[in-house]
Amino acid sequence: MCATTGPVIQTYAQLWAGGLSRSQLESQLDIGSLIRLRRGVYAVSGTCVDVRAAATHGGSLACVSGLRHRGVWVLDDAPDLHVWMLPGAHRQHPSSTAGVPGCACIAHWDAASGDRFDIPSVARLLRQLLMCRGTEHFFVSLESALRQGMLSSADLTWLRCNTNEAGRAAIAFARTDADSGIESLLRWRLRDHGLQVRTQARIPSVGIVDLLIGDRLLVEADGGLNHASAPLRHKDLVRDANAAAWGYVTLRFDYAMIVHDWDLVERAILGAVHAGHHR
Repeated sequence: MCATTGPVIQTYAQLWAGGLSRSQLESQLDIGSLIRLRRGVYAVSGTCVDVRAAATHGGSLACVSGLRHRGVWVLDDAPDLHVWMLPGAHRQHPSSTAGVPGCACIAHWDAASGDRFDIPSVARLLRQLLMCRGTEHFFVSLESALRQGMLSSADLTWLRCNTNEAGRAAIAFARTDADSGIESLLRWRLRDHGLQVRTQARIPSVGIVDLLIGDRLLVEADGGLNHASAPLRHKDLVRDANAAAWGYVTLRFDYAMIVHDWDLVERAILGAVHAGHHR
């Protein structure tokens, strides 16, 4: 997420309308307060590289790129730049200019009102994500946005009216208290197995756990570096031992397993259920 706020990308016409003369523009370019992205388009110094790259392409951040910029958790970790283009806009094909490396962006042309350099609303970004990456990606980012209070009731109504049946089912299934994107992904992928799944359950002498399946099966999703150090690894082992002392069985998976080796994770969970460890 970028720290800059306000209209960080402006055209010369916008700058001139705001009272900036040609000589003042050149002066600000000389001292680095403004950066020329391409002819007639300028960025305020300190503007994010991705925002500048999108403007150089002729639009603003969209879909995965826009959600990541706004601080919403996204499942897609590909480096592709997603750019929203106003209908009728001309897509640019930039080379390396103004410190922004050239790249092949993924363009989104869905209709919307507003300035061509304004990042769309979170609701519209989620709709773009649904159309571009599918329901699973949409769901985990939706729960992240709900958790952070980024969606109003009006936003959710708009989403229900402007998404497909799969999107509306994901909205109905979504919660506002998901603690992480990985937790959301686990719930989403387990939804069709008929399991009783509770999130953020409090277990005696253990604390809050990610998922509780049935009465006794705990599923913990370790988020990368958060559990990599020796002290945190020891803390996890103590938690698991305390859970076992109270009659619980703990299954613990890391990010890579859940995202990239789901078949194994699913077999492990269902195997524990079939063995009765959830009762």
